[in-house]
Amino acid sequence: MRIISFCANGIEDALERGFFDWIAEQDADIVCIQNIGIQEYKLRDPKFFPSEYNAYFFDAAEPNTNGVAIYTRRLPKAIMYGLGFTDFDMEGRYIQADFEELSVGCLLAPSAYPKDAKAQARKGEFFDLFYNHLNKIRNKRREFVICGNWNMVHRNIDVKNPEAAQGLSGFLGEEQQWMERLFHELGYIDAFRMVNRDADEFTWWPDGDQSGDGWRVDYQIVSSRFKPYIEYGVVYKNQQFGDHAPLVMDYDYELPEAEF
Repeated sequence: MRIISFCANGIEDALERGFFDWIAEQDADIVCIQNIGIQEYKLRDPKFFPSEYNAYFFDAAEPNTNGVAIYTRRLPKAIMYGLGFTDFDMEGRYIQADFEELSVGCLLAPSAYPKDAKAQARKGEFFDLFYNHLNKIRNKRREFVICGNWNMVHRNIDVKNPEAAQGLSGFLGEEQQWMERLFHELGYIDAFRMVNRDADEFTWWPDGDQSGDGWRVDYQIVSSRFKPYIEYGVVYKNQQFGDHAPLVMDYDYELPEAEF
């Protein structure tokens, strides 16, 4: 099973840069896209809806902001829109496809500009709620792969210039501690780091220049029992579709056909 996660920061711009042409060559089972930046009904080009995929969108209430989408070859048993966090769900931040024994989520976490204490506090509120959610679903009889732009890094290795990143949202001490708790208290796995320990594997360049300061903020986080299925991972940088790069993960797992 191949899952591709990509923060488009505008799906129309990504289309113009060749993202969907590239996707057509990847043989992905599931594609998770964050920050669509346009409501689904406004997408006119048929390339946004490849015939081999079932496409599901969750738009933000405010036009032309946020939004997430999942494209899946296999028909899911159910689609979950939002996390039940009322205010955040209005911002189009999470969509999940449920299969027989596996759920795949697509996440766009809140961000905050430097010195914006209110936005940072709100971001912290989201992650407190999300931590409780992730703790709760550990007891479900299914596995989880949660893809997306988490808008934070785990360790210094995940930032090209840690000294320059000090004090910036996404690299705050409490955010790194949150990631530590996710992995060590809840037992979730950073799938990419299981197969690639290199120090220069970034997925986001704030200035859009891949030779500049990079951050690894895009993840595929899997539940603990799914760890043995992790097979291969790569950040695709040969072609630039935006200021983020797609994260491609292969799992030794086959999605079953949906049974209704």
